[in-house]
Amino acid sequence: MIFGGQWFRIKGTAPDPKNGPYLYMMNHESLFDAFMMVAGIRHYFTGVGAIEQFSYPVWGYLVKKYGVIPIIRQQVDNAISSLIKAEEAIKEGVSMMIAPEGTRTITGELSPFKKGPFHVAQNTGITIIPVGLIGAYKAKSKNDWRIRPGILTTVFGDPIEKKDYENLSLDELRNLVKVKITELIEV
Repeated sequence: MIFGGQWFRIKGTAPDPKNGPYLYMMNHESLFDAFMMVAGIRHYFTGVGAIEQFSYPVWGYLVKKYGVIPIIRQQVDNAISSLIKAEEAIKEGVSMMIAPEGTRTITGELSPFKKGPFHVAQNTGITIIPVGLIGAYKAKSKNDWRIRPGILTTVFGDPIEKKDYENLSLDELRNLVKVKITELIEV
């Protein structure tokens, strides 16, 4: 982030790793998102990432080394298999990061949320941590090769525990998390 001319700040507090694992759900603005999450969370976690990332020089090596689970979003059976691997990791005590939008925004606005991450939450009963990422889209949007200096802010929301969503439908949980993330990025 420093080499990209970015100042980084954190609002709120990342949860205590002793009480995890957690499912971090955040908006997906830019390639800076992963760096913002790693800088703001002080314990090991991994995530689910688009298969294309694994072929990028240097970055592909890093995501493999970090344990990111590849997903082919366009192939439903493959995507489900990847999410099952995420559930298995959670059951072993590993926290996860998933962007419910599924891909980076091309407008700077939140895109519709996919159902997969919410199936993971309901199947595991994991505590969800909503996270708002601010400034990454302005710094490096998906369709622009330029990096613009700026301020990147990671905002941690209040945990959503199993007891808070166990009686919600999948769509109700998805809407709840979207509202929480929207509130964090509109601060």
